[in-house]
Amino acid sequence: VPAKGAVPWPAPPDPLDRTADAGLTPTTHEFLQIHRHAHLDVFVNGEPVTVPAGIGIDITDPGVKTTPSDAGDTYGGIEECDAPCISPLHTHDYTGVLHTESTESRLNTLGEFFTEWDVRLDDGCVGGYCTPEASIQVFVDGDPFAGNPATIELSDQKEIAIVIGSEPATIPASFDFGPPP
Repeated sequence: VPAKGAVPWPAPPDPLDRTADAGLTPTTHEFLQIHRHAHLDVFVNGEPVTVPAGIGIDITDPGVKTTPSDAGDTYGGIEECDAPCISPLHTHDYTGVLHTESTESRLNTLGEFFTEWDVRLDDGCVGGYCTPEASIQVFVDGDPFAGNPATIELSDQKEIAIVIGSEPATIPASFDFGPPP
């Protein structure tokens, strides 16, 4: 366990500052012209790590609707906030689905998402877990990924698994995103 940067990694208290750090521009509502979903699984010693709801969303803004669920609150349904309240890259819930909702047809990256999450991600570290002290493996659609994971593009229906330490029983190769939006 690293001295700092170990799990859990909660959603940061300053989501729009993190959005700016990622080079993204928050808006006052959700745009659905471009709507992509990628999925992120993170495991530490075979155990799943929660990807928090509300990354990239100012959940304190009154324009953001909060819906309670058994898995925790979900955030969205934003018709209009008085000030920018949502990043084009965000999470609504705790499922690990990374949403790109934008007017701009560009692929976001896993590095941008981790910047918004305020968790370190580069070719040698995830959070406070760094090689060679910690084994770090990355998989895309079930296949090993050898490059810098921050560069992984969040194309629609992509499954990304980050494995720190021992592997889970199964490396996810896909995710059931349900019917198209």
